[in-house]
Amino acid sequence: MSRNAAEKATSIDAQLRMLAPKKLSDDDKLVEYDALLLDRFLDILQDLQGEDIRERVQECYELAAEYENKLDPKQLDEIGNLLTRLDPGDSIVIAKSLSHMLILANLAEEVQIAYRRRIKLKKGDFADENSATTESDIEETFKRLVGQLKKSPLEVFDALKNQTVDLVLTAHPTQSVRRSLLQKHGRIRDCLTKLYAKDITPDEKQELDEALQREIQAAFRTDEIRRAPPTPQDEMRAGMSYFHETIWKGVPKFLRRVDTALKNIGINERVPYNAPLIQFSSWMGGDRDGNPRVTPEVTRDVCLLARMMAANLYYAQIEDLMFELSMWRCSDELRVKADKLHRSSKKDTTKYYIEFWKQVPPNEPYRVILSDVRDKLYNTRERSRHLLTSGFSEIPDEAIFTDVEQFLEPLELCYRSLCACGDHAIADGSLLDFLRQVSTFGLSLVRLDIRQESERHTDVMDAITDYLGVGSYREWPEEKRQEWLLSELNGKRPLFGPDLPKTNEIAEVLDTFHVLAELPSDSFGAYVISMATAPSDVLAVELLQRECHVKKPLRVVPLFEKLADLEGAPAALARLFSVEWYRNRINGKQEVMIGYSDSGKDAGRFSAGWQLYKAQEELIKVAKTFGVKLTMFHGRGGTVGRGGGPTHLAILSQPPDTVHGSLRVTVQGEVIEQSFGEEHLCFRTLQRFTAATLEHGMHPPISPKPEWRALMDEMAVVATEEYRSIVFQEPRFVEYFRLATPELEYGRMNIGSRPSKRKPSGGIESLRAIPWIFAWTQTRFHLPVWLGFGAAFKHVLQKDIRNLQTLQQMYNEWPFFRVTIDLVEMVFAKGDPGIAALYDKLLVSDDLWSFGARLRANYEETEQLLLQVAGHKDLLEGNPHLRQRLHIRESYITALNVCQAYTLKRIRDPSFQSSPGPHLSKEIMEPGELAKVSTTSEFAPGGLEDTLILTMKGIAAGMQNTG
Repeated sequence: MSRNAAEKATSIDAQLRMLAPKKLSDDDKLVEYDALLLDRFLDILQDLQGEDIRERVQECYELAAEYENKLDPKQLDEIGNLLTRLDPGDSIVIAKSLSHMLILANLAEEVQIAYRRRIKLKKGDFADENSATTESDIEETFKRLVGQLKKSPLEVFDALKNQTVDLVLTAHPTQSVRRSLLQKHGRIRDCLTKLYAKDITPDEKQELDEALQREIQAAFRTDEIRRAPPTPQDEMRAGMSYFHETIWKGVPKFLRRVDTALKNIGINERVPYNAPLIQFSSWMGGDRDGNPRVTPEVTRDVCLLARMMAANLYYAQIEDLMFELSMWRCSDELRVKADKLHRSSKKDTTKYYIEFWKQVPPNEPYRVILSDVRDKLYNTRERSRHLLTSGFSEIPDEAIFTDVEQFLEPLELCYRSLCACGDHAIADGSLLDFLRQVSTFGLSLVRLDIRQESERHTDVMDAITDYLGVGSYREWPEEKRQEWLLSELNGKRPLFGPDLPKTNEIAEVLDTFHVLAELPSDSFGAYVISMATAPSDVLAVELLQRECHVKKPLRVVPLFEKLADLEGAPAALARLFSVEWYRNRINGKQEVMIGYSDSGKDAGRFSAGWQLYKAQEELIKVAKTFGVKLTMFHGRGGTVGRGGGPTHLAILSQPPDTVHGSLRVTVQGEVIEQSFGEEHLCFRTLQRFTAATLEHGMHPPISPKPEWRALMDEMAVVATEEYRSIVFQEPRFVEYFRLATPELEYGRMNIGSRPSKRKPSGGIESLRAIPWIFAWTQTRFHLPVWLGFGAAFKHVLQKDIRNLQTLQQMYNEWPFFRVTIDLVEMVFAKGDPGIAALYDKLLVSDDLWSFGARLRANYEETEQLLLQVAGHKDLLEGNPHLRQRLHIRESYITALNVCQAYTLKRIRDPSFQSSPGPHLSKEIMEPGELAKVSTTSEFAPGGLEDTLILTMKGIAAGMQNTG
């Protein structure tokens, strides 16, 4: 290694130390972890691609670090010059390297957070980075409820037994990292954690170091780009892999921790295995709103696939349980059942079993019972497999489990018998874990929700009324629609026969209902109707379920998203509950879904947040008036612009009485990986949701004072007006947005199976919320998150300066307001208007520069006003650990931003002159070779396309949010 290279190697460490000069606490190893991973990576890079490439990467990084310290745009131009001199093959390597370094920095961060948490738990100090506000340890929560809030342990136990958190995994297209890479990242994290373990021997250290290098190299050598969009079945398999890897074992492990925490407050009972503490649902393969690729066949496939996976997971565990329950003492009840089974079972051997393949002798009664369970699980799995491959199976119903009660019965019998014989401790071992898994996952693993747009049901109804010759349903007023639907619901006659004239769209809707009728009812959860505004929208789905013979009709859930729909939601619900037929049908329970993404896109984050808050309060009042228990289903995304943010805070900032022991929340895209990617993350996710839901129910947050409400209402009007005046009324806004961000190029990332627009033509209205947020996150301008806040604050402060005190009081005393402000502050900490200015300079036509400058001035002003309201001098001053982490990431992101802006320039403007220097990397990557990898790309020539996608993925990783 030359002297120059040696100097460079030390300089990158020095650079890191300069960025994060001091340790924030004794357990702060972040810089150490980061430097280790970086050194390993740069050595690998040099071996693979040569010293020149390594030097270019370091130069980019160092210039970006200088920019972060001085914020002088000259440094950005220097990086630009450096990058435009690269040939296409080299620019791919540089973009990939920077992106990879960012991912390694993220992994170092995750290991550091886990390390600090372990240290704290050992000390018994539960406070997290952000004190108790962002973290909810279950034991800490119990102790707080009993100690400080004077609840009795029994009250806590009762509330816990009766609460349900239902986590709904959705395939929203925001997971931009391939699964092949996610697994390698997991192994890098493991190696890093083990390397810093206390009791490691020199040999182990050497082996771990080799393993670390191997995994870093394997990740770098894997193509980060998805070359084809995933199908809904791919998305569902990716989602289900989390059950396999962490959730399946994570649930019983978590419930054991809850048992321990209960013991520590004096409750000597365990949580009953059938208490529905945690439930899982899915939208993957069921959400057809705006996604034509989700067909009835896809829905059928994913349900059967999930049933096959569930049976397989139980089957994989049942032999372990048979080994464990080798006792001969049992209750009379169990002995009678075991003898009967033994007499009726086949005398021969079963050669396809690995263990217990001969007939189990009657002196091992538990094993006799469990071997029958094993046979049925085997057949249940095989039957799903047959149905998936050929559409029929010869395995009869009596040979399988058709409902979960049949499955639980023999297991409960074993549990009762063990307890009766004094073997309570054995019963509470693996058998209890198994019972808890069966109660949580059932035979279907997850329940699939179906989502469809209300207009599609109206089309079907219109075809039916037209066929019956009674008029046009579409043209009828709401009263007439309701009257007709109710008369049909109360009648007995079938509405239509197979000869109903159908378009493809109508057939698709009806075939979906036929799938619901054909498959077991425990495969499904809710039927969500988007764009629902009237009672007839709900009744139409009820009628279609009856017409298509759905045995156990799905509960129908209206989804309110746009601002106007949220405002009208309480009245719509009251009208629905006024229908006597419907009230009798729902049995005192209703679920309503509220959407965070589209409301934010429609009116901006401030007004959407406040309207969601008020709508929930009103909906709960309506439900109480009619004596209905309402469950709120929160459709929140990962980014702040789409309702994301720390779980604990999000739940505790909901209005009082709205959680009430039952909560449904979507877990979307990249958030699934952040929540369930590893065992300890899965544990923390289950803990956060459970603890925060319990706390919200037993110790609700305060209601806002009347003067706070008045101020919020006034500010929301101003915020909406400001947001809409720019996004919807500014004639050239769409043009500016398309030029200044990579929105038009978003579709090439092949993130998800659904199109990025609801309608191919159309402006911002038809754009899905995810690409809308994604594009602004890439340029670090985050416009949808903050636009409107500044105007609202400015308005009330100019009106009366005393409002500043009121706002500060709201920030300090009212969780909802605090969370809203803190999340926007965090987004400002990730933002940089200087980077947005670079995109403008390179990509936006001169006559729109003044518009961009105006938006950036608005950004700066909003940031200052926000700090004033929060009473902070600097961004994130209350959270030094997060500030340190962002600071370390910034240099990589800046280098990638510059790379992206110049690449976009080269793609969009072929006349842009860049004179590439000599080829640097050792591996000659001809553009022709790239074309072989990406055979179907009709886009940018010579590797620019790949460079662009790599920068998008890298920035998404750095922002830790996609859309």
